[in-house]
Amino acid sequence: MSLSNETKFQQIIQGCCQRNRSSQNDLYRLFYPYGMSICMRYVNNEAEAISVVNDGFFKVFKNVKKYDLEKPFKPWFRKILVNTAINQLKKLKKFKMEVSMDEAKNISTREDALSRIGYQELMTMVQSLSLAYRTVFNMYVIDGFKHREIAEKLGITVSTSKSNLTRARAKLQDLVLAKIRL
Repeated sequence: MSLSNETKFQQIIQGCCQRNRSSQNDLYRLFYPYGMSICMRYVNNEAEAISVVNDGFFKVFKNVKKYDLEKPFKPWFRKILVNTAINQLKKLKKFKMEVSMDEAKNISTREDALSRIGYQELMTMVQSLSLAYRTVFNMYVIDGFKHREIAEKLGITVSTSKSNLTRARAKLQDLVLAKIRL
């Protein structure tokens, strides 16, 4: 961020701390697209993603005084959105994770497969995974959670988290290979 943009951003955050509606609107407009890109990875459709983003912004505005201006905003915001998405999934009782690690199989990979698939195609494939697989995949691969953290947040066992990740990767590999063969 340039010094001018950084100063403007700090003013927006300070305005949010004072519950200034204009500053809240500015922050919302700046980070809405980023928030949607995070939330679309976790939920089934755009309407649910909008709901999660809005809930996330509500939490941001409520807790903005806890944000440290010395640190980047996006990781703080992303953590709030991911947790909000997970909480919504739990609240809607859509979560069903019953696959044990014993049922997962080892998967061989092809190194060049992903180089032939575009980002949007890959995200569509991730979106097509079951909710359980998609959530664990996103948390582990994209957001960097450890299996222990995933298990705690989702109320599952560590072995179920590992199994769901293995199965998500296997399903994605099948989808990628099928796409390449076309």
